[in-house]
Amino acid sequence: MNARGQYLKVLQEKYFMAKSRKEKSLILDEYCGNTHQNRKYVIRKLGSPISLVPRRRGGKEVVYDGHVKAALAKVWDIFDCPCGQRLAPLLKTEVDRLRQLEEIFVSNDVAEKLKKISPRTIDRALKHQRQVLHLNRKYRRKRNPLIYQKIPVKAGGWDRTLPGQVQVDLVEHCGQSASGLYGNTVSCAEVAFGWWEGEVVLGSGQESSCDALDRARKRMPFRWIHAHPDNDSSFINWHLLSYCEAEGIQFSRSRPYKKNDNNFVEQKNSTHVRAVIGHLRYDTEKELEAINDLYRNELRLYKNFFQPVMKLKEKIRDKGKVHRKYDTPKTPYQRLMESERIPEETKKKLTELYQSLNPAELKRKIDEKVHRLFKVYEEKERRKEASLSKKQTPRLGTKSYLSNGTTTLTSVT
Repeated sequence: MNARGQYLKVLQEKYFMAKSRKEKSLILDEYCGNTHQNRKYVIRKLGSPISLVPRRRGGKEVVYDGHVKAALAKVWDIFDCPCGQRLAPLLKTEVDRLRQLEEIFVSNDVAEKLKKISPRTIDRALKHQRQVLHLNRKYRRKRNPLIYQKIPVKAGGWDRTLPGQVQVDLVEHCGQSASGLYGNTVSCAEVAFGWWEGEVVLGSGQESSCDALDRARKRMPFRWIHAHPDNDSSFINWHLLSYCEAEGIQFSRSRPYKKNDNNFVEQKNSTHVRAVIGHLRYDTEKELEAINDLYRNELRLYKNFFQPVMKLKEKIRDKGKVHRKYDTPKTPYQRLMESERIPEETKKKLTELYQSLNPAELKRKIDEKVHRLFKVYEEKERRKEASLSKKQTPRLGTKSYLSNGTTTLTSVT
């Protein structure tokens, strides 16, 4: 295309200098015969007063230059690579704090641009970074003892403004084999604010799961009024039922094989558990201590104070298509501070905690602890391979070949 444009530009000068219509026709015959382009198209091209050299379309000045994109990529990495919709509200509140904490070094002009940038522009600016980083359900026959009849089934109908409604689930860390004992994360997600807590235990025993749930409940800044697990026997048992009755907590369960009944905690299982510690098998005390150290400290603070959550406002079904509308993304901490049902004393303590946190430092500590966990896992695997190394076994016989091509087996004593 570039060569044809250069060729046409040379002929354009001859075309305008031609004195007769016949000469112009010969020039057109020459060009169309060599390029096989349409004659009328070439006439319009030759007669156009616009230069044949392609120009850059649009005359807008570049607002978000390389300095803004570099700072945006740094902040995006600090907050664990969220989408543009979730990152935009964070930029308005956290850019100045990150500058004060000396985590990013940008000019005032760049800082103002970061606060004004829209979600779609964020996604376009970070397209390259995303490309760089983008380097069987088992069914069994269900037993329905008496306890399943005592616990009511709840499928949806959650009050999105009432705090203390918690969905509970168990995330297995069994790797490729479900044999033996291995770690299980007791994951708890609150419906109204999106607050999350986690605790890992060895095995899925009823008492250990109930104790883990109690420790996670005491870390949440509000009182539980409703606990909602799935149909796993780790939670549907007399231990947990008695515990909820003693604490004044309403207890319900999901429908069998209906995962969407527990949708709030299922989302957190993916983003807060699997995306952080992976799908490996953790079955030693050292590994479980490392995971609990992460859950009880940096991970819960980072996710609850600095990871915005989008809440569904409206869902409209138009013929065969569903249109969803979401509210402005906010962190669980921000939603909790806006609630009128949380005591002022609790809000004051959370504000003091928020002011003392550095999201970049939390992110570094999370990465460091996850790296340490993987080192412990690799050391365990090396020891396992060394203990299972093959030993030489004596052979019971050797083959001797006769002159006629047949073989005999001679015993070795």
